[in-house]
Parts: sequence; C-alpha cells; structure tokens
Amino acid sequence: MPAIYLSHGAPPLADDPVWPGQLAAWSAGLPRPTAILVVSAHWEEAPLALGATTTVPLVYDFWGFPERYYGVRYPAPGAPALADSVRKLLRRAGTPVQDVPDRGLDHGAYVPLVEMYPDAGIPVLQVSMPTLDPQRLMEIGRRLAPLRDEGVLIVGSGFFTHNLAALRHDGVPGWSVEFDDWGREALAAADVDALLDFEHAAPAGRLAHPRTEHFAPLFVTLGAAEGELDRGRGVIDGFWWGLAKRSLQFG
Repeated sequence: MPAIYLSHGAPPLADDPVWPGQLAAWSAGLPRPTAILVVSAHWEEAPLALGATTTVPLVYDFWGFPERYYGVRYPAPGAPALADSVRKLLRRAGTPVQDVPDRGLDHGAYVPLVEMYPDAGIPVLQVSMPTLDPQRLMEIGRRLAPLRDEGVLIVGSGFFTHNLAALRHDGVPGWSVEFDDWGREALAAADVDALLDFEHAAPAGRLAHPRTEHFAPLFVTLGAAEGELDRGRGVIDGFWWGLAKRSLQFG
C-alpha cells in the first residue's frame, strides 16, 4: 500500500463542492486497504497510545458548529490484529506503547474517511503522536513501514498550513501561499533535511504553523515511505478558507 499525508479539513468539509469528490477519487484509485492506521494532528499523547480496537466511537473534538455535524456516524470495525502488529513493531524498537481503549476517531480521522471510504467497512486504528519532534516521528514511521506490505494504509492527517488567523481574512494569505510553494518544491526534490527543519527553512514557516501539530503527521508518512520519497506526488492542492489543503501519496 502507499503511505499518504492528507489535509483533513474541519466538519464543514462535507459541504465543500469540490474537496469531498477529490478525496473520493483518490481512494478509488488506491488498492483497497486491509486496514487503515491513522496518525492525526488532534491526538497528542505520550507514550504512544493505541485507540479503540473493538467498538470504535467518534470524538467530536470541535465546538460551535451546527448540530448536524455532531450527528455524523462512522461505524468502522476495530482493528485488534493491526494493534497487535503496531505494538510488536514499536516495542521491538524500544518505543513504549500504551492502550487507551475508549479513545475513538477524532475529526482528523473520520472526517476524511467518511469521504474516502463511506461504507465504513475497513478496520481503522488511530494512534497518538507521542511527540512533535520531526526526527522522532520519522523514526516511528520507519518502524511502521512493514505494515504496508500487509495491505495497511498509513495515513498522516494534518493540514499543510494551519494558522486559524487565515479564517479571519478574505482570500488566501501570502504566508500560506509561500509555505505551500516551498513545501511543494521541497517534496518534489525529496529534500528531507529541509522538511525536517521546516520551521526555519521555509518562508513564513512560523506563520504557516504557529504550532506544528498539523505538519507533524507528515513525518510519520515520510518515515513509512522512506526509499520512495522521490516517487511521491501531490494528489490534492489548492486552498480552503485560506489554508493549503495539499495532500500527498508515496508509493
């Protein structure tokens, strides 16, 4: 399976006239996964935590939206076998792992999955980010890479630019465009060193990501796809509410 990074949107993504179709077309072009492993910007917990593996609830981790967004359901099966594989791969590498069996899928996981796999028929496991350090996240991705050979789709879910100041202005802010252009070029060149140092190497790096949790899942994807980074491609680009929705596939 490929490894992917996607910009996940907020609950109103479902109402966008373009983006849901882009996500659906993307998944239609992928082999059907045996399971999906999601690392979302919206779950930071250390040690690395595995979420629900039996009944998988949703976490409505947002406020102030119309009531209909809190009625969304995504009854995906749990993935206990995948959880076992993740434990073994990470513990073998010395990475501590904990279980949080009542932790469901947050909107960084289920919002895009509703559009990509609306039948909710594929087992899903969400794991936490135990750190925001790019190097450490890449190492976690490297350890998880063998899951791809088992048909597991590894998904880093964030937002390519994420500064909610963009929502207060009309149009697309210059810093969002500049960072997106830089990121596109760095990815095309497979310049991992620049990407790891994005806060300093990118123009407007600190404006595009005042806090880095939405860029951080990219490094899990890059680690899982190491050796194939020169074959990465952008699948979705453009902007949504001023934020870059660039999404990527490796392999």
